[in-house]
Amino acid sequence: MDIKDAVFVFQMHEAAELLWHQRFHSHGYNEVELHYFVGGDGTFINGNKRYSISSGSLFLTTAGTTHQIEASIQNPLTYYAILLECAEHHELFNRLEKKNPFHLGTGRRFFFEEIRDKALKEEQELRISAAHQILGLLYGLAAEKSNPVQQKENIIIELALDYMQNHIFDKLTLSDIASHVKRDASYFVRLFKRWMNTTPMQYYANLRLEAARAFLANTNLSVKEVAAKLQYCSEFHFSKQFKQSTGLSPTAYRSRYLQKLGPFDELHSSKDTV
Repeated sequence: MDIKDAVFVFQMHEAAELLWHQRFHSHGYNEVELHYFVGGDGTFINGNKRYSISSGSLFLTTAGTTHQIEASIQNPLTYYAILLECAEHHELFNRLEKKNPFHLGTGRRFFFEEIRDKALKEEQELRISAAHQILGLLYGLAAEKSNPVQQKENIIIELALDYMQNHIFDKLTLSDIASHVKRDASYFVRLFKRWMNTTPMQYYANLRLEAARAFLANTNLSVKEVAAKLQYCSEFHFSKQFKQSTGLSPTAYRSRYLQKLGPFDELHSSKDTV
């Protein structure tokens, strides 16, 4: 079991990016692909079924199933795509594919960021570890049950997560977020931490750094331009925060993780990587 590829697409809108990620394709024997959408509008086609994409939805595609993303330019998609190679668990994969989509909420985005980070490492042990984390998630979905109290609390968290995502280029305060979900700030912090294992403001800071990683890996924006776009007070402050989070400077991160689209003569191939 191994992860063959992992990508993060932030607010997909560039013409070349749209062409590549919207291609109609399938994957080979023993390969399973996951698409986890954390923002934007569009349609996911899996085999002969069409689904509207909503924030926090997860789609599983088994080997040989043709699939395609149709994106909205007005509200660009942000998503993770993970291509897993696994010679076992076919019964689980087939069962879950029939239940598409799974509404995980947008709170799993940093789980998928961790998976992507491990998948891009050279150490095979880390990639296998990430593959087992994915497998654990899928078995959890197969057995998952929820209760009304959890659902009510989850609605509050999802409102907060969506609000933070939609204001990624602003400088929100805790008061802004708590007011949006109509909850007292101290109560909201406790609720958020119980669900997300972090504070709202730390989560928001991580969201901004996630966007920064995407800009560095997918665009030609300079480090200074990325810092300005995300409203950091200075390029120096941004670089310091970025290195504390990733262990790499923005320039070093770009050199290591720059995502290159596949050759355009393969866009209409029947089988492809993520």
